[in-house]
Amino acid sequence: MPIPIVNSIATWFLKKRIHQIDLFLKYPIDVQEELLKGLINKAKHTEIGNQYDFNSIKTYTDFAERIPITTYEDNESNYERARKGESNIFWPTPIKWFAKSSGTTNAKSKFLPVSNESLEDCHYAASKDLLCLYLNNNPDSELFLGKSLRLGGSKELYKENGTVFGDLSAILIDNMPFWAEFSSTPSNEVSLMPDWETKMQAIVDETINENVTSLLGVPSWVLVLLNQVLENTGRNNLFEIWPNLEVYFHGGVSFDPYLEQYKKLLPKNNFLYYETYNASEGFFAIQDRNNRKELLLMLDYGIFYEFIPMDTYDSPKEIVIPLSDVKLGKNYAIVITTNAGLWRYKIGDTIRFTSINPYRIKVTGRTKHHINVFGEELIIENAEAALRKAAKLTHSEIVDYTAGPIFMEGKEKGAHEWIIEFKKQPDDSATFNKLLDAFLQESNSDYEAKRYNNTTLKPPKIHSARKDLFKDWLKQNDKLGGQHKIPRLSNSREFLEKLLKNN
Repeated sequence: MPIPIVNSIATWFLKKRIHQIDLFLKYPIDVQEELLKGLINKAKHTEIGNQYDFNSIKTYTDFAERIPITTYEDNESNYERARKGESNIFWPTPIKWFAKSSGTTNAKSKFLPVSNESLEDCHYAASKDLLCLYLNNNPDSELFLGKSLRLGGSKELYKENGTVFGDLSAILIDNMPFWAEFSSTPSNEVSLMPDWETKMQAIVDETINENVTSLLGVPSWVLVLLNQVLENTGRNNLFEIWPNLEVYFHGGVSFDPYLEQYKKLLPKNNFLYYETYNASEGFFAIQDRNNRKELLLMLDYGIFYEFIPMDTYDSPKEIVIPLSDVKLGKNYAIVITTNAGLWRYKIGDTIRFTSINPYRIKVTGRTKHHINVFGEELIIENAEAALRKAAKLTHSEIVDYTAGPIFMEGKEKGAHEWIIEFKKQPDDSATFNKLLDAFLQESNSDYEAKRYNNTTLKPPKIHSARKDLFKDWLKQNDKLGGQHKIPRLSNSREFLEKLLKNN
């Protein structure tokens, strides 16, 4: 297909879609309320629709009072029935696809339903919107003169009982519309290779001679790929291989720990980074401005949002609020109702709103990925801000990390224990340790209070990990690639102990 035609199509779609985005920017609550009514109406004759009498639900209050907040475990039996070929259980259209997600803390796999509606109206719609918003902000972009280098998970698709399960990225690639396949590299065949390490080399071989204009994938794994590209080619930076590279679209994990390493690989001040927020359950938010980290919450993807203030989460006083009631700066757990048949489902992520006109968010962590053994409520956002500052002042670079508690024993105070893999070691380890502690106190007043005069917490104990410790652990547990990662923060010592043993 000639490039001018591609550009014309993209421009037409851009103008059309920007108008639709403006609609939910101006009327966010109305759009969400209409969306909820549509979901309820569509599913009213399903088993769950009959169970909770969807036909009589007229308002959000009815919906919230009638349908309970759920987790994966609450819905697992229904999802398993659907995987075996039953239909009309929680969504009226047949569910053919299931995204296999092992998460990070649980070895047990989850199989999350992916409907045709969620594929088209959520995941693929988001991909198009990402391009729309980027092109709207960068009208001189030459993105379509080349290809997007995408890096997805390595899992094959497995067929059972007429349904298919696998890594979400594999499902998306397998169902990819022609326009996306045309503009992407590597080929689907290479993208879906099951062995991660074999695939990495195949991607390098296939892409180094392409005109790559954008990158797409999870920061930790894309970094591995890009370093391999440089190693194989003997070049100093990526612009020597792909001179027209202009943007990296990333998501899956926080980008903060990786930014400085990317800047070395991509040494141009005008190179752009665009963040996305998506998961197996849906696509939620997109960075909509250049050089701004806040993400625009996308309100018309067939997802209805609710929020649980984290100071009430999993407590007898837990409260759930709609979008209209959120406040700036508070930490919330997300609850979603979707066009794949998830009803008031806790996805396990936490966010805070940076703006409510329009609704922009920043992902702050996971509901289970924090340390709160001593009342310190340390979240990933705190940890990564502190690590970034400590690394900058000690001229070090961090590849990966995890942290957990040292429990109190007898009269001994507790502490946090860290394992950090450095690409570049700190100028002075003792200075790094002191700075990390100081910046953690600066970013979290509860941690500061517990550290005051060693009241509850002693200074953190920090181990420097051997090279590839985290990668080797993931490989041993068949979790290389995709969005698999070791929990950054944990209330248990499970991962700490395993990693220390292998260090």
